[in-house]
Amino acid sequence: MMAVEAISPDWEFDRFDDGSQKIHTEVQLKNYGKFLEDYTSQLRGIEDALDDSIGDVWDFTLDPIALKLLPYEQSSLLELIKTENKVLNKVITVFAALCSEIKKLKYEAETKFYNGLLYYGEGVSDTSVVEGDSQVQMGRFISFLQELSCFVSRCFEVVVNVIHQLASLYNSSKSSTKIIESSGVHFQTVYEQLGELLVVLLTLDEIMENHNTLKEHWKMYKRLLKSVHHNPSKFAIPEEKLKPFEKLLLKLEGQLLDGMIFQACVEQRFDNPGEGVSVSKNSAFAEEFAHNIRTIFANVESKLGEPSEIDQRDKYAAVCGLFVLHFHIFRTVDKKLYKALLDVCKKVPAVTLTANIIWYSDAFLVSKVPAAAKLMDKKSLQSIRAQRETYLQQKAQTLTKEVQSYYVFVTSWMMKMESILSKEQRSDKFTEDLSSRCSIFVQGILYAYSLSTIIRTTMNLYMSTQKPMTKTSVKALCRLVELLKAVEHMFHRRSMVVADSVSHINQQLQSQALASIATAKKRVISDRKYSEQRLDVLSALVLAENALNGPSTRERRLVVSLALSVGTQMKTFKDEELLPLQLVLKKLDLISELRERVKVHPDTLHVQRSEDCVPTMLHARHLESCDQLLESYDNETMQVFNEHLLDKLCKEIEKDLRLSVHTHLKLDDRNPFKVGMKDLAHLFSLKPIRFFNRFIDIKAYVTHYLDKTFYNLTTVALHDWATYSEMRNLATQRYGLTMTEAHLPSQTLEQGLDVLEIMRNIHVFVSRYLYNLNNQIFIERTSNNKHLNTINIRHIANSIRTHGTGIMNTTVNFTYQFLRKKFYIFSQFMYDEHIKSRLIKDIRFFRETKDQSDQKYPFERAEKFNRGIRKLGITPDGQSYLDQFRQLISQIGNAMGYVRMIRSGGLHCCSSAIRFVPDLEDIVNFEELVKEEGLSEETQKAASVLDSVLGDLTSNSAEGTEYFKMLVGVFSPEFRSVKNMHLRNFYMIVPPLTVNFVEHSISCKEKLNKKNKGGAAFTDDGFAMGVAYILKLLDQYQEFDSLHWFQSVRDKYLKEMSAVVKEQNVQASGQDEKLLQTMNLTQKRLDVYLQEFELLYFSLSSARIFFRADKTAAEENQEKKDREEASKSADSSSSSSASDPAPK
Repeated sequence: MMAVEAISPDWEFDRFDDGSQKIHTEVQLKNYGKFLEDYTSQLRGIEDALDDSIGDVWDFTLDPIALKLLPYEQSSLLELIKTENKVLNKVITVFAALCSEIKKLKYEAETKFYNGLLYYGEGVSDTSVVEGDSQVQMGRFISFLQELSCFVSRCFEVVVNVIHQLASLYNSSKSSTKIIESSGVHFQTVYEQLGELLVVLLTLDEIMENHNTLKEHWKMYKRLLKSVHHNPSKFAIPEEKLKPFEKLLLKLEGQLLDGMIFQACVEQRFDNPGEGVSVSKNSAFAEEFAHNIRTIFANVESKLGEPSEIDQRDKYAAVCGLFVLHFHIFRTVDKKLYKALLDVCKKVPAVTLTANIIWYSDAFLVSKVPAAAKLMDKKSLQSIRAQRETYLQQKAQTLTKEVQSYYVFVTSWMMKMESILSKEQRSDKFTEDLSSRCSIFVQGILYAYSLSTIIRTTMNLYMSTQKPMTKTSVKALCRLVELLKAVEHMFHRRSMVVADSVSHINQQLQSQALASIATAKKRVISDRKYSEQRLDVLSALVLAENALNGPSTRERRLVVSLALSVGTQMKTFKDEELLPLQLVLKKLDLISELRERVKVHPDTLHVQRSEDCVPTMLHARHLESCDQLLESYDNETMQVFNEHLLDKLCKEIEKDLRLSVHTHLKLDDRNPFKVGMKDLAHLFSLKPIRFFNRFIDIKAYVTHYLDKTFYNLTTVALHDWATYSEMRNLATQRYGLTMTEAHLPSQTLEQGLDVLEIMRNIHVFVSRYLYNLNNQIFIERTSNNKHLNTINIRHIANSIRTHGTGIMNTTVNFTYQFLRKKFYIFSQFMYDEHIKSRLIKDIRFFRETKDQSDQKYPFERAEKFNRGIRKLGITPDGQSYLDQFRQLISQIGNAMGYVRMIRSGGLHCCSSAIRFVPDLEDIVNFEELVKEEGLSEETQKAASVLDSVLGDLTSNSAEGTEYFKMLVGVFSPEFRSVKNMHLRNFYMIVPPLTVNFVEHSISCKEKLNKKNKGGAAFTDDGFAMGVAYILKLLDQYQEFDSLHWFQSVRDKYLKEMSAVVKEQNVQASGQDEKLLQTMNLTQKRLDVYLQEFELLYFSLSSARIFFRADKTAAEENQEKKDREEASKSADSSSSSSASDPAPK
């Protein structure tokens, strides 16, 4: 600056500009721009590297930081409207201020009053309405109605003021002075805004008209006031306050509730001679008014029903309002326009004013302009109504097609949007890029409006006409809502790039408008003819330029449109210039309010996001606080959501899993080509949805439901655990659900009855279960269920694993206690005189006759014993004493079988536990190794514990305790003592016992084939086990063997069978059929008996092996002595060798 100031004036005059400085500046600017671009990309790289989310967008449902793109500045209208032309300044300022106020009033109505009225009566459940609740609600609401009354009065004043200002501008009287030359000036914007204000009043009327709850409550409230009037003291209200209050209510009712708000507005007195304003007689104004209505209508009508339609429907309602206002002021009707207005009804059957408030223009025009309606043909009016019904029918048919076409439009638009916004911006193609972005944004807005219009009109028409919707229509509407949301999401998802682009696009559009205005300005300046009108035009253009140089706020855009209303007269613009300019300004309007235009209005749908609803609900005034309404909305929505989606989804998923797991059963046809298939998996890919103060996580909800159900059902039937585990795995594979492991059953189910349970109730166990020697298995004798429980080695091993090996010794102790009791009964039976005498007799008989009977005990003798005992008496269920004695021996045998199984189970458990030790012969000592390494004391302790555990396991698995030896050792001295001599006869009772056992066994096996299976059994080796054990205790194996009992049985049956065969051969020639059959049956029976005796013989032989039947007690004792002597001699020899001196 100093250098420039120092230049002498002469030099300044003579200075030569060769353009080099300009070139130099441009180069520097380019370099600076390049530096900025590089630096920005570097910063973005750093930001991306640090950012953990993919893409530059935050969660739509959370929106922690909202990005508002509305342009904003703090300058007032007076600061914006500054030109040299003072008169023009005033005119523009007045209209700008009025338009701004109308905008504010409209905003207040839309946010506060519509919502307050529409939500009235909501949030109170129909079932729990208390008497007097309605009156209380209305009482709270009166203040709101009072505010509404003030608002309506203000609207009336603004309407009158706008009319007065316009009337004084277009004054046809010769006497009054002209403010500005207004013949070519058409303030269309002002009329549009006036129309919007009329629509607000119209909407309030419609809301009141459709609000039955409000009317009902109002009546109740008035009735309440009457009763207060009769008894004011009871309600603690001073009487002098009642009258004014009643008057106020009457005023409110007349002004608001009678549906006459709009009517009252247009019927106001607009002529005010006091202020010198003539309205109704002002022909110039009347003409101007009519001209503007026609112009606006022409613009609106051409766009209605077109793809480029935006807010034309609202403007159509405004035109109808203006038409009625014009009629009421000037009392003239333009029939042609009236008919044109009515004809639009064929295209637009109804207009949604707000939420679910729908407006029929034909009904409005007929009722408000009856003079014109009389001239209309009645048929044409009826045809409009008929048209509305056919529109709905057609809509129901075409909705699906519309959805398909919009689906294509919106998806392709989204693709374009993605590709344009993700492209790197090149500086050389910047303007083209911005133009394409602008047009794609505008296209998005247009789609949003079209979709919104279809949804609102269709839904509200169905509601208004009370007609049911078809299922396909509902689905189609839902798809449209989805598309509408998709558009909104698209703008949100790319909000960073959009925000960046919007400001650039605004600048570009402003520069295009400025260029167009500059051309016109040049044209005006170049025309040398001077007139006031030309000056106004020039000032207006300058004002428009000034307004466009700055942020495109609503006020600035309003000033531009008002200024251009003045600036476009006198052909300053050519026709081909004016249309592009209007288009640019229209785009500027849309882009400046992009987010507001795209956001799905809460009243677009009755389906809405909670955060869209909350602000509108805050204006509800009929409850104590808005929180009640919000809570009620929250509960109701969640109830519907749970009932119709979540719970059904849970059931569907569970059903699918069950059917998939049980495919081996013959279920219904699940062929997807025949019965169809629902893909429910995609519901689980949804992110959690925020709703008020909760997150609705569908995946978590279903997972929790399945976990809970599977867990509960597993606890009820533990044996189903495997099925539910399979279903859990399937849920993870098919639906990606993260299921919780139920850890049920808490122990292995291969446990049958628990060892502890059996141990505590061993007396019950041995009587209820039957032992099978070969398979080492216990089978339940009878059961009320359809299956019998079994217990095998694996069950016992699992049980021991659960409780530890210590339980084995305890079990054997319990068995010992049980055997003591049973042996006492056994001894008593053997001591009985009847039994003892018979046995002694039989022993004597055998000794005397054994030489004649080939050393074999005769079968007949045993059979006779068995039958003879029955004579001593039988129990009520038909059992003899011998039967009971047999059962006693079987129970003793079962107890021994159980001890055997415990030992086997213990070995099984130990071997499965030790299977991870590599070499049982050479086990490393861990404690020594740890000490060598010098590890901590805790580690040393742990190592010694490990060593002891391994030691226990190896000793247990290698040996296993000889429990049978112990149980023989503990009882045998007592059995063999002199005082129990009566037990020595036992070996002689074994033959009759075996006969008894075989008869019993055969009857049990025969019952298996009968329908009633009571008492059926196929094994009872406890008897053989018991006999073997007792013979060992009494050391009577040799005595029993001396009877050669089983040989005797075999001889007897073979003899009888050969006799039957002989008889058969004889009878075969005699051809006696019946006799032959009897012979066959006899042979079969003998076969069965012989087989059964053989089986018993084998079982007894097997059981004897456990008790070392090959050695007698004397032999065992001798063996024991020999072992002891051998060990003693070994010890003495080793000690002597140690004490002897070493030889030299």
